[in-house]
Amino acid sequence: MRVHDDELHIDERLVGRLLEAQFPEWADLPLVRAGDGTVNVIYRLGDGLSVRLPRRNGPLDEDDPERRVLSLLAPQLPIEIPRPLARGRPGAGYPWFWSVHTWLDGELPTGDLALDELVGLVAALQRIDPGEGPEPAYRRGKPLAFRDQAVRDALERVDAPGALERWQRAVEAPEWEGELVWIHADLDRRNVLVRDGRLAGVLDWEGAGIGDPAVDLMVAWKLLSPVDRERFRERLAVDDATWLRAEGWVLSQALIALGYYTAESNPPIHTEATRWLAEVLAS
Repeated sequence: MRVHDDELHIDERLVGRLLEAQFPEWADLPLVRAGDGTVNVIYRLGDGLSVRLPRRNGPLDEDDPERRVLSLLAPQLPIEIPRPLARGRPGAGYPWFWSVHTWLDGELPTGDLALDELVGLVAALQRIDPGEGPEPAYRRGKPLAFRDQAVRDALERVDAPGALERWQRAVEAPEWEGELVWIHADLDRRNVLVRDGRLAGVLDWEGAGIGDPAVDLMVAWKLLSPVDRERFRERLAVDDATWLRAEGWVLSQALIALGYYTAESNPPIHTEATRWLAEVLAS
């Protein structure tokens, strides 16, 4: 699936050549394309490994901040997260650094998740000492105002009556003045795994860091029923301003995605963003 006009074509042959040259001990394992994210391509390698390769604007530095994040967070969370195993280098015509992680078993959820499990995940993240945690990628740790122009540009292409008024309310909400907290920054159906109907794992920690807790509260619109959404807010004692900013984060993600992706270029994110927008506008 081609998501961006400027993305690099990545196929099994390319990944196989990279593995053979850099990690020959894994080169004979079965290789199956397992997912196309907005930024990365994921291959399953054998039964227990995954290979993730950026499809555009990949890292040119061998340093791997995500490795430090995963190692720090793993023992402090109530769910599984990938474990970094190796850092691949540019080669075989591929220009960026790439990664090998453990594979997490599970399925992407098709329905709403359990309230207790999501409260537990977000609360666990917020309890972790922010210390010298990194700023999240993609400006997800910055105030909503940094997304204002992108949202207004998207509204030129997306028909969403009432969205501009909602957005203005969110942008005008007081900014977070408390201690920054750990956030995943992209908790949605594409990045969580369930086993036997229960939350079991969370993928894609590339954008994680410390920031406004409102960012991860987006999960209330993305993975909970409307009834559980209010209970989620109560359980985490979310104040009015933070809840408004959380709504603004969902709205901005939905509008920016719908203004960029089509149902043909990225069916999963287009479908999800359409649902997020409807949930916000109906709430």
